[in-house]
Amino acid sequence: MNSSAAMALFCGLLLGAGLWLILVRMPLMRATPFAERIEPQLKSHNLESTLLQASGHNITPFGPLERILRPLVDDGLHYLAKFNFGTTALTKRLAQAGSAKTAVDFRAEQLLWAAIGFVLAILLSAFSATAGRFNLALSLISVLGATLGGFLFRDYALGVQIKRRERRMLAEFPSLAELMALAVGAGESAIGALGRVCRTANGELAKEFALVLADTRAGKPLIEALQDFSARTELGALVRFVDGMVVAVERGTPLAGVLRAQASDVRDTAKRELMESAGRKEIGMMVPLVFGVLPLTVVFAVYPGIAALNLGF
Repeated sequence: MNSSAAMALFCGLLLGAGLWLILVRMPLMRATPFAERIEPQLKSHNLESTLLQASGHNITPFGPLERILRPLVDDGLHYLAKFNFGTTALTKRLAQAGSAKTAVDFRAEQLLWAAIGFVLAILLSAFSATAGRFNLALSLISVLGATLGGFLFRDYALGVQIKRRERRMLAEFPSLAELMALAVGAGESAIGALGRVCRTANGELAKEFALVLADTRAGKPLIEALQDFSARTELGALVRFVDGMVVAVERGTPLAGVLRAQASDVRDTAKRELMESAGRKEIGMMVPLVFGVLPLTVVFAVYPGIAALNLGF
């Protein structure tokens, strides 16, 4: 690569980065924060235009360049925060996934996945070198990308595991709530109903109830054990379930009716999500229909007429 080609490549990359920065900074391409969405509904919102406000003090001496790149840096930091490099957040995610691993074990797995990606990239680079198509820059990029990709892919797999487990727990919740309601209606206490559910049911939610029952048998109050279960899961339906049980236990309200109402709410929510998913898939099916099936149908319908006209001539 000569100097002119390198300069053209650099200018092209600079132009592409500038166009991409302009595109992603457009208001239509950015999600509106929650504070900005509710600000017009507040009574004491500021009517002054943001164009007339005084600019903030720059941390670095780059001036306008810092103000242009600051939203991009904030978005990058927000994206990196999703990977939970801290031990506390990682321990909470492992509890949500139902895993007995510690944060140190998970970090060791991430390093192992990164090492596997590094070895595969090195082998690919060595194979390219033996074939006579070795490129140093491409090899370095592939090695770094494979190593970082292996490290982050383990975190992504953990997120997928958490989502699948949460879906299974929501699917199990209505049946277990009805079973607890029957047990409570038959005269058993809340702890007895939990014990009956743990003995007769199998699944992710039954395992969580078993942990709650184990905490209560170890001396922890039922309310604290339920609140710990709510903090582990952070699912809206289960949080409302815990709140309803806490209120019923503290104030002596009928627990069976609360459980049946929450099971009905979860079933209604599942029906709504199913209808929304069906609507999205129906819209997605329009893409192959319009761009694949419909043009082929038009070709089959029009081509015989065109062939007949050509034969007539």
